[in-house]
Amino acid sequence: MKVFMPRAAYEDSLMHITFTDDAPVFDGSSLTVRFTACVDSEPVVCAISAEALEDHFGADSPLEDVLLRAFERGRARIRSVCAEALDENGGESVILHSGLFRVEGMEPDRSLKK
Repeated sequence: MKVFMPRAAYEDSLMHITFTDDAPVFDGSSLTVRFTACVDSEPVVCAISAEALEDHFGADSPLEDVLLRAFERGRARIRSVCAEALDENGGESVILHSGLFRVEGMEPDRSLKK
């Protein structure tokens, strides 16, 4: 039986997409957590909604510390979905909403589930 390790979705991108190690920042006015991607070496500010962090990464309230912990738990998956979205929109800033984590093609490890 072969075991396949999932790759980060952005490894297949036509653009060079990476993410900084900067700490994510809570934005209370929009209830999002902002983070920085680099597309072809240019910084692009992206965000994930509190709703997405609650629905998919275990946040049980929209409080800053709760959302930041949920972001840390889901960092790899968030980056993967963000990179797919960046690849699809030509590298423009994105806000990741809950539904995006259920979109076909945004789940690189889906084929591993039985």
